[in-house]
Amino acid sequence: MRTTIIYAALVVVLSLLMATGCTSGDSGSRLQGVSTTTIAEPCCGPISPAAQTILGMLDNSNVEHLWPNHRHINWETGEPDEPEGYAGPGKHTHCSAFAAAIGERLNVYMLRPPEHSQILLASAQTHWFNSPEGRGAGWFAIADLRQAQSLANQGKLVVVAYESPNLKTPGHIAIVRPSAISSDALRDRGPEVTQAGAENYLRIDARTAFAYHPGAWPEGVRYFGHDVPRR
Repeated sequence: MRTTIIYAALVVVLSLLMATGCTSGDSGSRLQGVSTTTIAEPCCGPISPAAQTILGMLDNSNVEHLWPNHRHINWETGEPDEPEGYAGPGKHTHCSAFAAAIGERLNVYMLRPPEHSQILLASAQTHWFNSPEGRGAGWFAIADLRQAQSLANQGKLVVVAYESPNLKTPGHIAIVRPSAISSDALRDRGPEVTQAGAENYLRIDARTAFAYHPGAWPEGVRYFGHDVPRR
């Protein structure tokens, strides 16, 4: 009697399992229909300890509150150094001043005051990087955005810059952030950058960062790098 009851219970359990598709024979076919999320692999190598140092400096720069648009500023600190109603020159965007300040903090020289005023400095910097003076100061041209991201991840100081073809309109420059960005994201939006500008951003894609400059992205920008001295 007890054996009959146990056998009947087993039959019921097996029937339920088959009805719900939970037997081992059915599980494989059900899993084949389940979509899995693919985690994109980083495109350009791991972020080195030296690159982490640069990230820390960028993250602690307070760029979102300093180097404000439409204020005259001290290029090194980003603090306004003229009254709010100041109507003189040099009070517009400060991408080049911010880039130069980060370079100074890393002991890397790029064209900056007093050698060049803050006015139209980004275009002048872009031209200078590839000049004999810039190369003599340790700057080198970078072939493309993938190499730029790889070098940033290795701990080089990498900039993406645009020289305006119009001598009366500004160019633009931003610092490439070390990042575990995927190949697809890098190709579609460019590297992540930190910038001052019409809007200041701690982290933004380069495509958006250069959107204010017609003709800049992607064909008009150039990438440059510099070794960062050990401290």
